[in-house]
Amino acid sequence: MFKHLFLASALLLAFGARAQAPANGGPTPTAAVTAVPLDGGASLLLAGGLAYGLRRLRQRRRA
Repeated sequence: MFKHLFLASALLLAFGARAQAPANGGPTPTAAVTAVPLDGGASLLLAGGLAYGLRRLRQRRRA
């Protein structure tokens, strides 16, 4: 258990350090670089939540 926790922490620290801005004052990101497309993922999550909610409602009506 401790080995898994240590490995997960090490991976998070390693990838978290890569996501930080450069320390030497590199170029600042612009709006085009930091724009996040929420189209595909958000619609899939919404559709999955809707399907799960409908399934739960149908199960309640049967019981």
